[in-house]
Amino acid sequence: MIFCNTFSIGAFGPLLPEIARAQRLPDWQLGVLAGAFGFARTLLDIPAGRLAGRRLGATLVAAPLFLLVGVLLLGSAGPIEVLVLGRFLIGVGHALGMVGGLTALLERGEGAAFRLNTFEFSAMLGILGGVIAAGSLPASWSWNRSFLVACSPQLVVVALLPAFWRQFSGGRQGEPRPQTEPSLPEAPLKWQPIVTGMFVVGAVIAFAWSSVSQFLIPLRGAREFGLDRAGNSRMLALPQVVDLIALLPVGYTADRLGRRMLLGWVCLALGIGTVFVGLGPFPLFVLGAGLFGLGLAGWMLPIGVIREHTRVSALGWRTGLYRVGVDAGIFLGPLVSGFLGEVGARYFVALIGGLTLAAGARLLWPRPL
Repeated sequence: MIFCNTFSIGAFGPLLPEIARAQRLPDWQLGVLAGAFGFARTLLDIPAGRLAGRRLGATLVAAPLFLLVGVLLLGSAGPIEVLVLGRFLIGVGHALGMVGGLTALLERGEGAAFRLNTFEFSAMLGILGGVIAAGSLPASWSWNRSFLVACSPQLVVVALLPAFWRQFSGGRQGEPRPQTEPSLPEAPLKWQPIVTGMFVVGAVIAFAWSSVSQFLIPLRGAREFGLDRAGNSRMLALPQVVDLIALLPVGYTADRLGRRMLLGWVCLALGIGTVFVGLGPFPLFVLGAGLFGLGLAGWMLPIGVIREHTRVSALGWRTGLYRVGVDAGIFLGPLVSGFLGEVGARYFVALIGGLTLAAGARLLWPRPL
């Protein structure tokens, strides 16, 4: 599911400069369009978490349907209001699919980091597929035709909806599944400092991802370095490829050596890469994209730490709440960048990189968080 659904995320970035030209959109409207995705996810994460905790089957079935309608609206190449609505509905679909998928995986308990990174691996593979599809289609095609074709794998998920319903709809009428959790208290559910810290780290990583991949790389690549659609696709594919290579080893290692230390190192890589993408000349721009991808391999580690301090009955709620902070970063990153303009966004992205570096250093500090 997550592999097919994320093609729409990957296909959007390479086409952003063409959307700006064809629709005659200024940077601030581009920021609104890009940010509508994260805005929808921010609004829907907590309701999606509550729904997933009670009716997981309905959550997973609704996700691809919202996504399909959003893709069709965005692909209509209509006025800005229609484009923003389409992008918003894509965000709704991803909120339901992400929170529902994470809830289903986290309920399993042991080996969560590897399972979560496998989920993220599938998502990044789908994003890479969308990037490659958008970049490899004929340049003579309009942006919306290319977008619709690149998103076509979503139809596979629509065909699988009956299987999702059969697998996940039974026995979830508001009661948690019986689980044995000897290490977690039944009540009250306490907020440890490490959980708060993971919420902050997740939001900072999301800020970096959305600002860089959904705004700065395609626009800076096209305007400053003269990259065409194929060139921008290669630039956006680079962090995805590095991420894919690192994801499963990072998840495997985190389950054995500890998530916090590994998360600190990947935050350092992400911060350095973000600064290079924002301020570096072309060689550092490329290197920064690679380091950025290495940092993204730790994207799922914060939610794995949260899982260690959360009982099963509260997983849907706390996962949704965590995704609010993450998706607020996904929303605000391109929105703020759009209002700052491409030049101002470079310094904004460098500032986010500095915050990510600070988060990494804090995680590696010897004192408890």
